[in-house]
Amino acid sequence: MTEAPGENARIRLDKWLWQARLVKTRPLAQALVSAGHVRINGQRGDKPGRAIGAGDVLTLRLPGGVRLLRVRACGGRRGPAAEAQALYVDLAVTGHDPLE
Repeated sequence: MTEAPGENARIRLDKWLWQARLVKTRPLAQALVSAGHVRINGQRGDKPGRAIGAGDVLTLRLPGGVRLLRVRACGGRRGPAAEAQALYVDLAVTGHDPLE
């Protein structure tokens, strides 16, 4: 997995959603964010260009249901599914406390 350099690496929200394979295209990611279907650390994110990084918690309202994810890494490309899944932890599946 390629990751942007530095501990405090940040990436655009729409680009990260696309790289993590949560949406098929960046325009779909931008529409999802602009429509208010994404929360970042509990606050509504309505700008696709907002920077996120490791440790941020995202709440996504997707057609398949609501997902609660903690960002692990920014990533450097849209790679295969296994690489994309390494970019986040699904908190609903693991039972982790999002505030930890």
